[in-house]
Amino acid sequence: MVEKKVVLDNEIGLMGRPAANFIQTAKKFLADVYLERDHKVFNGKSIMSVLSMGAGKGAKFILRTDGPDEEEALETLLAYLNHDITMY
Repeated sequence: MVEKKVVLDNEIGLMGRPAANFIQTAKKFLADVYLERDHKVFNGKSIMSVLSMGAGKGAKFILRTDGPDEEEALETLLAYLNHDITMY
């Protein structure tokens, strides 16, 4: 299992289309993907779970991946979150 702290620095956050694109990307990996915010854990491959997290601009959470391709999944998802995700 690997993890990284994230602070969303875009105008939309992880809502709507950016959330859907995040999930589509996460589903490409065998590793489980979790987002932890305020001591609650959300399934990073479930649209309802990610949307219920309420991660708007400035949200802080931990991105965690666990599985055979966890390193690649973490790096890819971090790259998505660290760029202007409205462009995806």
